[in-house]
Amino acid sequence: MSRVVVVTDSTASLPAEVAEARGIRVVPLQVVIGAKVLDEGPDGATPDVVAQALRDFVPVSTSRPAPMLFADLYRELESAGVEEIVSVHLSGEMSGTFESAQLAALEVELPVHVVDSGQVGIATGYAALSAVDVLEAGGTGEQAAEAALARGEAASSLFYVDTLEYLRRGGRIGAAAAIFGSALSVKPLLEISEGKVMPRERVRTASRALARLADLAVEAAGDQPVDVCVSHLANADRAEELAAILTERLSDGLEGREVMCGELGAVLGAHVGPGMVAVCVAPRP
Repeated sequence: MSRVVVVTDSTASLPAEVAEARGIRVVPLQVVIGAKVLDEGPDGATPDVVAQALRDFVPVSTSRPAPMLFADLYRELESAGVEEIVSVHLSGEMSGTFESAQLAALEVELPVHVVDSGQVGIATGYAALSAVDVLEAGGTGEQAAEAALARGEAASSLFYVDTLEYLRRGGRIGAAAAIFGSALSVKPLLEISEGKVMPRERVRTASRALARLADLAVEAAGDQPVDVCVSHLANADRAEELAAILTERLSDGLEGREVMCGELGAVLGAHVGPGMVAVCVAPRP
């Protein structure tokens, strides 16, 4: 096992095969659907299960991992000979996951660099991957943590939702901001700014929202090399349409890499609701 290991949480949206290939350990968050508590993942809470529960008005909430869950993993890695850990997580402004990892770090002897990516979804995943890149190039745990933080700060996460009601219920956006998208037939465009969900624009139709997401993604990419991912919850057709548009418009910056496209994880999906489409643009270091 590597001397330094990167840990993240399931909201980082890393495909299981990617996490395994890069040696990243993933701690699941939980989704509470009715009276059931399920770990996020293919054998527990999936995007389809969450989307259907939301449509059926079944109560859906999420839960951060307990500090002990992180501490147990950190001890397991320590027993396996790991000397240092870089633990990269979603925004501490929106989840207590980062705090749980911080508390767990106090329970073990080896150094644990806990990173608040200031992001959600694949933007956190890209931050974790950047940490691995630094380690594989011979960097230290501290340098890997700095790279993860910088990647999160540089990323742009933009999305639209059919309604702000799910974000309001979960406390991820305030009542005043919810009014921003309350008008009939308005599609709110939002972004992650300083670790929080913030309003960006309002547009009249889903088609216009898709076009604006494409424009904003191209603007965020500029002329630099980027990784790009399109995510959705129960809106595959529009997500694939956006991915195709960005593949063409960002071909120079992609340098042959594909625009990833897939369904949002269950935990994040619980807060945005069916119909959401998002794009993450992450400049490459």
